[in-house]
Amino acid sequence: MAWIILAVAVVTEIIWALSLKWAQVQQTLAAAAVPIGLSFLNMWLLSLAMKGISAGTAYAVWTGLGAVGVIIGGIILFGERVSAVQVGFMAMIVLGVVGTKVFAQG
Repeated sequence: MAWIILAVAVVTEIIWALSLKWAQVQQTLAAAAVPIGLSFLNMWLLSLAMKGISAGTAYAVWTGLGAVGVIIGGIILFGERVSAVQVGFMAMIVLGVVGTKVFAQG
């Protein structure tokens, strides 16, 4: 169950980070409130996941997949560009996350 919660936390992290840019584009008080609310939800989900997963493993998965997800989201939603070298490094992040998960203790 902790891994499912962590997966939801990763998705929330991605939405949170992308909502920061969206809030800057919208520049309204309501838009500014979205990332604040998502931040609280995000931290709560990560803390719940850490009940069943070591802090280092949960944080590595959360930040790694979150970073890659934000890059992909930026490409899709905001037309941001990445180079082939960046894609290669993103693949290494994913590989590192998979290794962290596979060799996690508990």
